[in-house]
Amino acid sequence: MDTGTRLTFSKKERLCSTKLIGEIFEKGSVFNTSLFRIVWLQTSGLDSPAQVAFAVPKKNIRLAVTRNLIRRRMREAYRLHKQSLYNSLGERGIQVAFMIIYRQKSVPDYGTVEKAVNEIIAKLAERIRR
Repeated sequence: MDTGTRLTFSKKERLCSTKLIGEIFEKGSVFNTSLFRIVWLQTSGLDSPAQVAFAVPKKNIRLAVTRNLIRRRMREAYRLHKQSLYNSLGERGIQVAFMIIYRQKSVPDYGTVEKAVNEIIAKLAERIRR
C-alpha cells in the first residue's frame, strides 16, 4: 500500500440499490467463512470496481447498538483491506456487487473481524479469477 492512497469508503462503493440487492440474492453465488456469509454477483455499470453492503441480522444480535458496533468493525476492516480486491478486479476489468452477512450470535473483537474480512477478500478474488 503506498502512502499517497487515501483509504476511504465512499458512497459510490456502498451497495444501496434495492434492485441490485434483490438480484444478488436471486442470481448470486454464495460462500461462507467462519464469521460471515457472502452473497456476490458479477455485474456491470457500477461507479466503482466493487459495491458492498454489510448486514447483521436482528435474529442473532438483538440490540441495535451491538449490531451497529459489529457493522462498524466490518466496514472499517473492509475499508483498510479492499485495495487487494480492487487490484484483482481491475486486472480483469470486472465489477462485482456483494453482501457480507454476519452469522454468529456473539460479538467479535476487531482483530477477529479484520482477519475474517481479509479471508473474504482473498476468497472473493480467487473466485473471480475462476
